[in-house]
Amino acid sequence: MKIAIMGSGGDAPGMNPTIKRFVEAAYEMGHEPYFVYDGLEGLIDGKITKAIYKDVAGIIHRGGAIIGSSRSKRWYEKEYRKKAYGNLKAQDIDAIIVMGGDGSFRALDVFKKEFSINFIGIPTTIDNDIYGTDLCLGVDTALNVIRDAVDKIRDTASTFARAFVIETMGRECGYLAAVSAITSGAEVCVIPEVDFNKPLATKILKKEIEEGRRYILAIVAEGTKRTAEIAKWLEEDIGMETRVTVLGHIQRGGNPTVKDRMLGFGFALKALEALNAGKEGQIVVYKNGEFKLQNLEDALKPYAIDLQILSMLHFLD
Repeated sequence: MKIAIMGSGGDAPGMNPTIKRFVEAAYEMGHEPYFVYDGLEGLIDGKITKAIYKDVAGIIHRGGAIIGSSRSKRWYEKEYRKKAYGNLKAQDIDAIIVMGGDGSFRALDVFKKEFSINFIGIPTTIDNDIYGTDLCLGVDTALNVIRDAVDKIRDTASTFARAFVIETMGRECGYLAAVSAITSGAEVCVIPEVDFNKPLATKILKKEIEEGRRYILAIVAEGTKRTAEIAKWLEEDIGMETRVTVLGHIQRGGNPTVKDRMLGFGFALKALEALNAGKEGQIVVYKNGEFKLQNLEDALKPYAIDLQILSMLHFLD
């Protein structure tokens, strides 16, 4: 079987370990591995080459993806999907493993239904917003990047007796912000999923300042669009000099952690096993320590943060 791997949408640490394991395991199973460079755009433009062991030597520690990724407006037009299909058929490729999120899975599902090209999805997004998997590829590394940044910001916050508002990524999902707030000991966390009880927070934080609190760390998920509001509240209502740090795309970079490397290996192997078993349009998930397959329809359900995580946060209704 000829099988291609591609990235789609935002990048995430752990993609290169996944690519490496895909190539190695594909050859071990008797398949021919291929790369699609630059995601959906590359699929349309025919950037497809056979992969060899040399291609994946020395990449396991690198962030990003050696095969690139992209988002594509052209993909929404059938003429370009037909062109992509022709490029795959020209090399007799039977299936695609796609590292991406819900948008990528939807795009490949349409492709599969139109042209009978099978695909298996690997949840690859630091947002961790794919239903049914405990972790998506890249989340652990992103959390460690945030942890390192928050620890450093705490040093200057405590020195100058300031409040710092730290904005994390995550789109409409507050997972990164919630877990980071818990593990960094932040006093404030604002996420899209739950209302922030500002009156209660005001009362408690003012009391703590009167009793000697010197600094405040507030972690705000980008999806709330409340970073500036929370900074103004801390400055004007709480009465503490405040600075804002938007972490941005550093959360997508860096050496993948051991956890993300192991996840990448497991995702790649399970995806190949699924294709061997004739599974179609499935998503690999990591649940309760095991790699499993899930129907696409289930993977596209709305994601909800675990209630146990929410219970550890302050000032949330």
